[in-house]
Amino acid sequence: MAMPYPAFGALMREWRQRRHLSQLALALKSDTSQRHLSFVESGRAQPSREMVLRMAEQLDVPLRERNRLLLAAGYAPAYAERLLSHPALEVAHSAVERVLTGHEPYPALAVDRFWTLVSANRAVAPFLTGAAPSLLRPPVNVLRLSLHPEGLAPRIVNFQQWRAHILERLRRQCEASGDPALAELFDELSHYPMSSTRRSAPPARVDDGAGVFIPLQLSTDDGMLSFISTTTVFGTPIDVTLAEIALECFFPADAVTAERLRRSAAA
Repeated sequence: MAMPYPAFGALMREWRQRRHLSQLALALKSDTSQRHLSFVESGRAQPSREMVLRMAEQLDVPLRERNRLLLAAGYAPAYAERLLSHPALEVAHSAVERVLTGHEPYPALAVDRFWTLVSANRAVAPFLTGAAPSLLRPPVNVLRLSLHPEGLAPRIVNFQQWRAHILERLRRQCEASGDPALAELFDELSHYPMSSTRRSAPPARVDDGAGVFIPLQLSTDDGMLSFISTTTVFGTPIDVTLAEIALECFFPADAVTAERLRRSAAA
């Protein structure tokens, strides 16, 4: 017998295995039978639209990939994807800009799922001094800018520690999303050479984030600045673009950095 929905079945099985769930576990979570789920994954049965969305929710599938699952099952996408400048996203766009501006004099930026720079506040610009113009030409990838030998890498004092943190974070994102473009980015970044001229990290200051956080320690004309960071996402997005926006806000990891940033902003 012909199997009319093999593409959907393969995709669903891939997501289930990525989340380390058995057919029985997913069936129980999705209010269906293991037998029916087995038929769906083998392509012998078509799931309802509601079942597709229910399973995607239980598997925490990104909205973009939920649309892909719906299309593979023969249904129209459920989630719109608009530009951040679209009138429907005006409130969300305004919220992003207010957070970034309100975070000054500390640096903050917004990125999409590929770590492409969407927006940044004025406090970010001074830290880009010395980066190759090619890395600052839009679209700017902030991870590439951070780890590239012609980017911020030579100025990151604890580069080995920071590089390991960035790569591990990106690796987990690759596993969670299954996005081949992110896998390519990970492969590119992991093959960047380590600079032989980079200094080793100095001893941690008494009040910096070392021992509690992995700080970003950046060498500047004003001396070393040390930061910790937070990531903010929209809580209940039903638009693909909003679901993929993340705000990275950097805070001083010590009193010296805080004072230097306040002094710089005042000047």
